[in-house]
Amino acid sequence: MATNAKTAHEEAIETVRDLIKGIDTAMLTTVTKEGLVSRPMKTQEVEFDGDLWFLTMKDTFKYEELKQNPHVNVSYVGRSYVSIRGQAELVDDRAKIKELWNAAYEKLLDTNSDDPNLVLIKVKAETAEYWETGNLTKVVKRLFSKLTGTESETELNKTVDL
Repeated sequence: MATNAKTAHEEAIETVRDLIKGIDTAMLTTVTKEGLVSRPMKTQEVEFDGDLWFLTMKDTFKYEELKQNPHVNVSYVGRSYVSIRGQAELVDDRAKIKELWNAAYEKLLDTNSDDPNLVLIKVKAETAEYWETGNLTKVVKRLFSKLTGTESETELNKTVDL
């Protein structure tokens, strides 16, 4: 039984990895006293293993928001739509920052990888919901099912636990 659960977990991670691969920008949603706030974040070129990594500065609102409430949502739009819910952790690790650093950050953040104001956001994914809109066959089957009133096992939307 544990093998099946592990396989399902690995399959869920692999599916999400495939769906978000190559998407340069994600929307990170944090919780504030006033409500929810979303902002674009550069996706790290790290293979998804259940964790997402982002780079930010300590003197930002999102840094303070994450210190107050680590619950986040990260959404991706590409050939599919993916919404990942999880817990954020602020990680002050110079070696990891240097590992993830690239020239685009120097221009984007107007700093270098040695800046003590830099910090990582590590999102431990808990669940992911996705819509496979790029699969035309599934879309057509699902539409036909709706038009005819018949049941369809073709899912355009699915939620997986990570």
